[in-house]
Amino acid sequence: MTTALAPAVFADVVGQDDAVAILARAAAAAGHIVAGDPVPPGEMTHAWLFTGPPGSGRSVAARAFAAALQCPRGGCGECVECHTTLGGTHADVRVVVPEGLSIGVNDMRALVLRAASAPSGGRWQIVLVEDADRLTEQASNALLKAVEEPTDRTVFLLCAPSAHPDDVSVTIRSRCRVVPLRTPSAAAVADVLVRRDGVDETTARWAAAVAQGHVGRARRLARDPDAQARRRAVLAVPRSLSNIAACYDAAEALIAASEAEAAAATEGQAATEKAELERALGAGGTGKGATTATRGTAGQIKELERKQKSRATRAQRDALDRALVDLAAFYRDVLMVRLGAAVPLVHVDIEEMVRAAAARWEPEAILRRIEAVLSCRTALEENVKPRIAVEAMMVTLLQG
Repeated sequence: MTTALAPAVFADVVGQDDAVAILARAAAAAGHIVAGDPVPPGEMTHAWLFTGPPGSGRSVAARAFAAALQCPRGGCGECVECHTTLGGTHADVRVVVPEGLSIGVNDMRALVLRAASAPSGGRWQIVLVEDADRLTEQASNALLKAVEEPTDRTVFLLCAPSAHPDDVSVTIRSRCRVVPLRTPSAAAVADVLVRRDGVDETTARWAAAVAQGHVGRARRLARDPDAQARRRAVLAVPRSLSNIAACYDAAEALIAASEAEAAAATEGQAATEKAELERALGAGGTGKGATTATRGTAGQIKELERKQKSRATRAQRDALDRALVDLAAFYRDVLMVRLGAAVPLVHVDIEEMVRAAAARWEPEAILRRIEAVLSCRTALEENVKPRIAVEAMMVTLLQG
């Protein structure tokens, strides 16, 4: 939970008191800049990099900060500026959310061009890039030029897992103020589920524990029976690996489940986008000019379909990665029990299964299984075909 004196827009930034204090001071300094008053050096800058592990709330913190910058009262949470910024409709806040595996140079150039203009109605022109680690090299170069030569009222907010050169280029990192976020405690996540989402305390504590500090995942587990069923299916994998054939069956089931989850999350949006584009291009129109108006639209529809396919691929890999995180946590629990470590289990609801596995496997074999899951995650990040990566992992999990 954030401090009581923090602006209201930061209420959903869970367990990040130090970061919220920094951002609140910067928002106050930004208000003085708008008013033409002097501010202490370093309190406010034009480029910020929010870092932290998945689920730490990088994009939530960045959006809250954007709202605080646009708000005349530094983030009251009640005004039009706060509501439109948090809702994604503020005219002077551009949010870049990668729909596919990467953020391309054309998209970034268009945003940089818009960012160079003066605010149309707000106090600042803000570009917020979620998952800045997915910028292509060309897109990163386009962003760097804008960050190196910013206009007076433009602010760049970048989100990435870390400030390492593998995630953000050294030159961009050197021009940003870094706001490090940490994984919030299970207690902090449970508190926000109860307070904001109305989840009962017992369910909130369970969801916060098994989600390992990931607020979004905890919310899904607390409220979505399908998410709970998918987790149970993943945790049943270790017991199902009795032979090589079972490994391939388990891999097939895991991939099919991730594909189904991704399809459920993206198909409705894809159909709506295509229908809206076709209407905008004149589909279904009649009259003398209708045929002429619809000529040459095939390329635009094909480009939309390409982006949708890329988004679906990303959604599938994200779903598969969530399953692998659960699986890695299971083997971690087994290792902790085997070694007699006095630490809480992640999967508290399957303690009996964890202890049974710990009684059968040696620590070295458990470690090899953990490494197999982590290697599979790395392979997926490097665009290895999911089926190959998961099948290889399953065989190692069987052999130990």
